[in-house]
Amino acid sequence: MPDDAQFCLKCGKPVGSPVKNATVMEVLPSASLPRPRRKRRVVLWILLAVLVGGCVWAVISDSPAAQTVQEFVGWKHDSTILDGSFTVSPHSFRYYKFALPEGSVNVAIVGQFGSAADLQNAGNGKQTAKARKKGKDKDEAIDNNIEVYVLTEPAFTVWQNGYATSSVYESGKVAEGAVQADIPAGAEIYYLVFSNKSSVKTPKNVHATVLLRYKSWLPDWFRRMKGRVTDWLGL
Repeated sequence: MPDDAQFCLKCGKPVGSPVKNATVMEVLPSASLPRPRRKRRVVLWILLAVLVGGCVWAVISDSPAAQTVQEFVGWKHDSTILDGSFTVSPHSFRYYKFALPEGSVNVAIVGQFGSAADLQNAGNGKQTAKARKKGKDKDEAIDNNIEVYVLTEPAFTVWQNGYATSSVYESGKVAEGAVQADIPAGAEIYYLVFSNKSSVKTPKNVHATVLLRYKSWLPDWFRRMKGRVTDWLGL
């Protein structure tokens, strides 16, 4: 068809003229806005510092809230050494052997005890009755005292042979008392001793509750599983 034709020469339909000198525009992609990376990094560092500070506070603080956190994560533990009643014969003693758990720190032994003379089995029952008739004080007439020690294994050997030695805890001659002593961390063996050596004729009925309190990153189930595997392997 001719360039200036307005109708088709064959069918007679009108023909639109092409657009001349059309300007082609290239659409450029919009420039991306810079991201606030520096602000995000500052916020992340602040959150990390708060998290680390909270962990340090929970580890070293003795506040009730920190102690609750330690118990919740399983870091703080209480292990029962003794909880019951027993009798200590005259001029004798009774002991309970215990060891510190693996990986334990900040170990302490805590508890309480009470002692009373077993008059039914005492050999000086008549003498005690005469003392009461004379109007003497009941505490003076009846010997309710007991001595409680916490000893290391070498110290227990020395003490058992009748020699003086150092102790982690010593109650003195008392009828009742509280056990409270820090124990150096390690895998050493310790002995909780109830001594009635000072009484020649009077047995003592003792009731005691003593716990081993410590902190450890190893949970109880892991230590139990490790012990079972060790026993199974015969190590």
